[in-house]
Amino acid sequence: MPPKILDSPHELKNLIGKELGPTDWFTVTQDRINKFAEATEDRQWIHLDEPRAKKESPFGATIAHGFLTLSLTSHFMKEAIQVRSGVRLAINYGLNKVRFPAPVKAGAKIRAKVKVQSVKELPDCIEAIFEVTIEAEAAQKPSCAAECIVRYYF
Repeated sequence: MPPKILDSPHELKNLIGKELGPTDWFTVTQDRINKFAEATEDRQWIHLDEPRAKKESPFGATIAHGFLTLSLTSHFMKEAIQVRSGVRLAINYGLNKVRFPAPVKAGAKIRAKVKVQSVKELPDCIEAIFEVTIEAEAAQKPSCAAECIVRYYF
């Protein structure tokens, strides 16, 4: 689904409570999981050791790091919504709530739905809080649910 294009960050107010997406599917490969493990020094076997994970893991396969899944929220948000003008700089200001209800198995396809939860005008920016829900194909529960705060500076 193409992104919702806004002419200015002020238009975010019109989207409060509205869900955008789902985004296109994104495959989480074992290679991406391996690179994330190297970048973060998190080399737990459940992410990297495919034979052991197949045998011993309750998931029957290696799984992506929860923080890898979370880090993809920026990618998915760009796919869901874009502000065309009136923004000098947009920054990830932080997170409120983050949960990982279900794992993302290596090779799984994931996508996201994004909802504008709130919008607040500050002196030099607009702060928006987005509810981002990432789901894996054919999964019963979401893989990640997060409240992402973005500041759009004028």
